[in-house]
This record gives sequence, structure tokens and C-alpha cells, in this order.
Amino acid sequence: MSNPTPLRLLLVEDEPTQLLLTQRMLRRGGYEVETASDGATALGKLATGRFQLLVTDWEMPGMDGPTLCRKVRATRLPGYLYILLLTGQISTRSVVIGLDAGADDYVRKPADEAELLARLAAGRRIVQLEQSLRDANAQIQRLSITDPLVNTYNRRYLNEQLMHEVEQARRLPHALSAILADLDFFKSINDLHGHLVGDQVLQRFVALACGAIRANVDWVARYGGEEFVVVLPDTDLAAAVKVAEEIRGLCEGGALATDTGELKFTASFGVAALDGRAGGPSGAAAEALLRQADAALYRSKREGRNRVTVADPI
Repeated sequence: MSNPTPLRLLLVEDEPTQLLLTQRMLRRGGYEVETASDGATALGKLATGRFQLLVTDWEMPGMDGPTLCRKVRATRLPGYLYILLLTGQISTRSVVIGLDAGADDYVRKPADEAELLARLAAGRRIVQLEQSLRDANAQIQRLSITDPLVNTYNRRYLNEQLMHEVEQARRLPHALSAILADLDFFKSINDLHGHLVGDQVLQRFVALACGAIRANVDWVARYGGEEFVVVLPDTDLAAAVKVAEEIRGLCEGGALATDTGELKFTASFGVAALDGRAGGPSGAAAEALLRQADAALYRSKREGRNRVTVADPI
């Protein structure tokens, strides 16, 4: 069996000789095998979410195979775990008990290597199909909250996640800041250089902004057109102003190589912060944060652009 990315399999067997023999069969079949000698140990290993396949004996001291199956199915795992029971039970009733407990299939002991590997191959196909479906769903979810041009979050995500950030800021409590940025004279860039160059400018701004914030903590969303929101959890107003000034300086100080030559651009910023102790509904607080940042941004544009203006604390 050729399997370039071996699946992780947990083998549960209390009898040492059977454990060794079965483990060798499975490794010859291309599986990455770990072992456990009892159900409690197996549950601990399975809880890590590292395994895609489980092969377990029926008769074990303390916790038998069907009980292990039931406990596994009651556990929240990150992906589907395919369970194969090894059983000396030969009655139809016993097989039904095992399948009802959560096993996907069974092999009678002593296991024939060809049959064991064939049944596991069927299980592998199910696991891989389930993984591909989960990956596809994750991709759909990612696309639904991502701006396709600049690969930031979109306004839908902003509206939903900013409210959660407010709730978390209150729960801890800590400050929460937002920067609203607008590219200066962006319509002129599109008119003079074309929309493809305009797209390059948007992408360049996002790259500069992302380089100035904390990975996996702060985040950027496209608010609309050439406007962006930078959300800074656990960041007070003074620290947020420094981030905005850094992004502004990066925009002003660099030149973008475009299809029509080098191009300089600037951006204007409004910064607002929410005190984690502030009251009121979370949705209203999130809207107020953006509204204050927008008012500060408007003042930046009115006073000459390419500047950072600070809103009053909320």
C-alpha cells in the first residue's frame, strides 16, 4: 500500500504478543502506529486529536472495546476517527453491540493481514474524504470573510468580530483601539494610472500595515474602497497612535514600483480607543469606536491629509 502521508493509527491491545504482531502488520501497511495497553490510556492519547484511525481489541481489563468506542464518540475531536474493532466474538448480536457502540467496522481475531489492511483502507478513504470536506468548508468560510483583492478581512468580518473584541476587552478588562485609514487622493491615482495600479497601491498599503502590527493579535479589515480598519486588542490610545504613525511614515517614505513607474502615496488616519470598563451593549460600543475613529479621520483629511488625528476616549 502506497501512502505518502501516513495516517496516525492508535492500536489498543492488552496482550503483548498480539500487540507486537498486529503492530507489525499495520506498519507494513504504511501506517504510523502508536500503541496503548488499556482503554484509559487510549482515551488520553486520542484526546490529543493526533489520530485518524483506531484499532482496538474487544476484550480488555477495566474498559472493553465497546465502552472505549462509546467514550470516544462522546469526545469532541477535531476530525473523524475511524474505529475498527478486533473481536473474538462471532455472534451477530455481538457485532451489532460493537457497531452500536460507535465502531465503524470489525475484524475477527486472529486477524488476517490482508483483510485487516483492506478494511483499514476503506476507513482511510472515509477519513480522507471527511478531511477534504472539512478543508473545503474551511476554505468557503475563509473566503466569506476575506477581501479577495487585498486578502484582509472584509467588512462582514469586521462587523461581527469587532463586537467580540469589545466583549473580550470588557471581560479581561483591557483597552481596545481601532485605526481607520484612508488612502489620500486615491481617485486621482485610479484616474491617472489606471485601476490595476490602484489595486497595487491598496495591496502595498495592506502589506505596510500588516508589517507594523502584531501577528495573530492585531488584524486589518477593508472597510470599503480605499478605507481600512486596523483593530488593536489590548492596546491603549497612546500605543495605537504610535502604530498609526508608523504606518503613515511607511506610506509616505516609500515608493511603489508599478507598471507605470514609481509611485508615492500617503494616507490619513483616525485613532480611537475603548476603555474596557465602558458600559452599554457590545454592538453599540463597537459602532461608537468606529464612529469616533471615522470622525478623527475626517479631521485628518480636512486639515491637510497625511496625518494622524486622535479621537476623544470612549
